[in-house]
Amino acid sequence: MDRRDVLRAAAALPLLPVLSGPAFAQAYPVRNITMIVPFPAGGQADLAARPVAMALERILGKPVIVDNRAGGGGGSVGNAAAARAEPDGYTLLMTLSSLAVLPEADRLFDRPVAYEVSQFMPIARVLADPTLLAVPASAPWKTAQDFVEDAKKRPGQITYGSSGPYGTLHVAMEMFASNADIKLLHVPFRGAGPALTALLSGTVQAIAAAPGTLKPQVDDGKLRVLGNSGAKRIASFPDVPTFQELGYKDVEMYIWAGLFAQSSLPAPIASRLREAMAQVMASPDVLKAFETSGSLVAYQDAPAFAEFVATDSARLIAAVKKIGKVE
Repeated sequence: MDRRDVLRAAAALPLLPVLSGPAFAQAYPVRNITMIVPFPAGGQADLAARPVAMALERILGKPVIVDNRAGGGGGSVGNAAAARAEPDGYTLLMTLSSLAVLPEADRLFDRPVAYEVSQFMPIARVLADPTLLAVPASAPWKTAQDFVEDAKKRPGQITYGSSGPYGTLHVAMEMFASNADIKLLHVPFRGAGPALTALLSGTVQAIAAAPGTLKPQVDDGKLRVLGNSGAKRIASFPDVPTFQELGYKDVEMYIWAGLFAQSSLPAPIASRLREAMAQVMASPDVLKAFETSGSLVAYQDAPAFAEFVATDSARLIAAVKKIGKVE
């Protein structure tokens, strides 16, 4: 290479960063994408992930593989794995509102913090369902008041299942128990799916879960729903009163599901994913899948979702601090 070739090559170098961004975005994706779901199959995050993954695959033109990576209680193992992944757009995370709670629980117990919320970039909110208090159809409680009255007579004897300590289902039930001034016995599982299986088998006596998780079992006559933690009733369970209607004014809790990437994801890739998710959440197939499951579509693009996460997380962290140390 002569001197003129060297000078031409050197002159071109400053242009590379400018050209690489759009080119990178244009090329993305060039291989399979993994969508980590930090819970077993059958729960709210899994329910959100599968229709979204199928639609993203169609839009992006590459396979989007759902990886159920449960463990650690409440989703911490899968969340942490996604936080540690390369910020290249090939490892995404479909997780729940417990994302912000779990680091606070680690601090509460003086444990090493598995990850920080600041390691994630919100891409899009998918669902935002209230939790529903469900019991077996054969249970003696016909109303939430029946449940509360019995729990007051037998403190710590009524069992309920959750997706793990300080997971969304745990916080929802403890929020209700605190407002109702009752003591229940918490039995943690590795996700909402196993907790639901335990309820159906009689291992536990109650659960707080998302409508989409419960609806098939309610429709089959296996479960009964007693209360709704949202601010208003929902179309899939119109006859179920909110806890606020029943006098428990401080009970408001939602299981939202959203798609995240790493906070240092290049802006062009983040923009491509946001554009793809806008198409996903307008897809008739996706909307029908969620409607059939009984979940509420609650799409938010990244800026609105980031603001929502900050507000909701502050409320949930306050609830965790009020709950304190529990096993």
